[in-house]
Amino acid sequence: MTTATQKVPTRAEAPVEHTWDLSLIFADSAAWEQELAAVEARSQEVAALQGTLGDDPEQLLGALTLRDETGRRLYALYVYAAHRKDSDATDTAGQALQDRAGSFAARISAALSFIDPEILAIPEATLTAWVRDTAGLHTYAYELEKLNKQRAHIRSAEVEEVMAQFSDVTRTPYEMFEMLTDSDISFPSISDEQDNTVQLSHARYGRFIESNDRRVRHDTFKGYTSAYRPFRNTIATALGGAVRSHVLEARLRKYDSSLEAALKPNEIPLEVYRNLIATVEANIGQNHRYMAIRKKLLGLNDLRVYDLYAPPVPEVDVTVPYQEATELMRAAFAPLGPDYGAALNRAFDSRWIDVYENVGKRSGAYSGGAYSTPPFVLLNYQDRLNDAFTLAHELGHSMHSYFTRNAQPFVYSSYTIFVAEVASTLNEALLTDYMLKHRDDPSLRRLLLVQQIEDIRRTIIRQTMFASFELTMHELSERGEPLTAEGLTERYYDLVAKYHGPAVTLDEEIGFEWARIPHFYFNFYVYQYATGLSAALALSRQLIGEGQTAVDRYLSFLKGGSSQSSIELLRGAGVDMTTPAPVQAAMDTFSGLIDQLEQLY
Repeated sequence: MTTATQKVPTRAEAPVEHTWDLSLIFADSAAWEQELAAVEARSQEVAALQGTLGDDPEQLLGALTLRDETGRRLYALYVYAAHRKDSDATDTAGQALQDRAGSFAARISAALSFIDPEILAIPEATLTAWVRDTAGLHTYAYELEKLNKQRAHIRSAEVEEVMAQFSDVTRTPYEMFEMLTDSDISFPSISDEQDNTVQLSHARYGRFIESNDRRVRHDTFKGYTSAYRPFRNTIATALGGAVRSHVLEARLRKYDSSLEAALKPNEIPLEVYRNLIATVEANIGQNHRYMAIRKKLLGLNDLRVYDLYAPPVPEVDVTVPYQEATELMRAAFAPLGPDYGAALNRAFDSRWIDVYENVGKRSGAYSGGAYSTPPFVLLNYQDRLNDAFTLAHELGHSMHSYFTRNAQPFVYSSYTIFVAEVASTLNEALLTDYMLKHRDDPSLRRLLLVQQIEDIRRTIIRQTMFASFELTMHELSERGEPLTAEGLTERYYDLVAKYHGPAVTLDEEIGFEWARIPHFYFNFYVYQYATGLSAALALSRQLIGEGQTAVDRYLSFLKGGSSQSSIELLRGAGVDMTTPAPVQAAMDTFSGLIDQLEQLY
């Protein structure tokens, strides 16, 4: 029996070819420092224009052009620092760069905060005429149209400057959470399936909570949550601070609620959020039914929360090494055409992807980069089938960013959080479809069927549960009620019970799962996972069923950035999210997949 602890490697021990190449942004820290000074000087040129934007259209155009150049270069500065820190939180130089980048960004934002109020001081008729008659301002027509719609929520130049300066403070709650969970919390060791002693980590929690060995799942859940428990009051304080900052900004901007403040600037009707919760909860009995089936498939007398990620077909153990996963991506996404394929090859061949876990590396996975850089991907790859799907997911984000940034000017080079999960979850759907068509193994096909069910459960049902919890937190704060660890734990526990039904026996530790969810700091972000998958399921069916016509619509969507509202971009791609129909269709798909699972077993 082996008892040696399998330690997480250091950053220096990570294979270079599997790390992202940040020299594609800046050659070294000295180059970063040089650019920082240059951006500082450029921002002062913009700030010197304060009080002149209403003089004539050329002055306005000059200010917007300088603003965009400053923003583009600042974005690269921040991304380099953040990605370096995320590579290794033990690198104190990287931490210092990120701290400086965050403070610098807040200072630049404050210096440029006069722009929107000054534009809104220009009479609307005058502004419309300038845009119509000045060729250079045509680019900014949609931005200025959206700004006009926000006239009631943009404050004076002085107030906007103060609010921008306070962004350096309001980012603190999430930074506290991030440093606590990535650096300060020490996770215990457990015995794995072969009785090896293995130290838990964020990435290894994801691996072992899916183990076929129930003892390993139990020990993983108990050990991982036990590490958070002593810090739950501190984390509740940090989370409460983040929520209060959302509520305060909504009030300062004269919105009726923090939900409206989060959705209205992106032209998302509030009904979309509330309809999502209402539609999923109206169909929640389907999830209760699936929990009962899962319990039978696992052969358990009681289904616990640490059993919810164990494969119901435990006899199938699918290992997908990273190199194999890259080949799967190339094949599965081939229907999206040669341009998409060429961008995908660059991602794999040019070190855009940071693949494996190391000490101090940020947990989880994300797509990053800036307008002038590659759309980098961070992974903590563990050679599981789920890791392959995570790669597909993050590549969806990165390809969305790549096509948008290459097609749009900087002002429209991002996309709203409402559509942020569409390209990522569509990639997962395409990968599933490819594997179902090209893999004859019946056991794998059963596994993929279960995975389709799980995708909807985790991405639509679970994220809607999170969205409901997030809405509750903000409504409590808006009523002046404190967000205590005890109160959050009680409400979260009740919500888990509501969404999972009587087939699941709840361990009391599930009540403070909220303490480890980073997205709760991101101001009504999680619901987009659910709406995104609903849209992606519809789009994937169109791509598979309609062929090139649907592909052309989809690529236009990827290139659209924020040049139209998210609702209009999706409508152009073929999905109308203003109705509950896509969510209801997704829940109907969920029900149909459960029917197939019942028939198989």
